Amino acid sequence: PRCRLYLITQSDVYGDKFPHFANSLKSVLDAGDVACVQLRLKNIEDEIIIETAERLRLICHDHDVALIMNDRADLAAKSDCDGVHIGQNDTPYGEARELLGDDAIIGVTCHASTHLAMEAGEVGADYVAFGAFFHSTTKQSRFSAKPDLLAQWQETMLVPCVAIGGITVKNCRPIIEAGADFIAVSAGVWDHSGGPISGVKAFNNIFESIATEL
Repeated sequence: PRCRLYLITQSDVYGDKFPHFANSLKSVLDAGDVACVQLRLKNIEDEIIIETAERLRLICHDHDVALIMNDRADLAAKSDCDGVHIGQNDTPYGEARELLGDDAIIGVTCHASTHLAMEAGEVGADYVAFGAFFHSTTKQSRFSAKPDLLAQWQETMLVPCVAIGGITVKNCRPIIEAGADFIAVSAGVWDHSGGPISGVKAFNNIFESIATEL
C-alpha cells in the first residue's frame, strides 16, 4: 500500500500563536494527502492542551484527517481526539483503550524493538512506531532504528508501522522502500526549504513515485 504522511505539530502552536498555525495547517492539509495530525505539546498546562486540541480537531475533521494526542490518553479523551500515541512510559495500552473506547486509534512507540512491537500488536495497538531513523531536531532519542527493521516487520506482521525520527524529503526514500506504512514528520514539513505546503507536496510525490515503482 501507498505510504502516507503522519504530521506532527510544532511545539508552540497554542495560545496567541494558534491562529497563525491554524491558517498554516489548513493550507498544508489542502496541499496533499495527510493521514493524521499529532498534537505534541510538552510541559504545558493541561487546560491549554485540551483547548488547543479542541480547536485543532475542528480543522482536522473539516479535512477528514484524524487528530492524535501525544502521550496523554486522559487528555485525548477529554478533548475528544480520534486517538493517542503512547510511549513505553506513558499510560499502558489497556488503560488508554478503556479511556478512549474501541473506535479510537492507539499507537505505541516501540523504539527499535520488534519484541515491544509484537507485544503492542498482540494487545490490539492500531499501529506501532519505530525510530529514530535519523537525528531529530524535534526530539532527542536514545534509540536508533535501521530500514531493515521495517522490512522484517512487514514480512511477519500485519499491524501498520510508522517510521519516525529526523525524516525529510531528502532521506525518506529508503525508509519508504523498506516498508513504512506511515512517515511521521514534524520539522521535515514545517521547516522545509520551500515552506510546509511544498513539504507536503514533495512527500506525497515521493510516496506516489515509489508506489508506482513497486
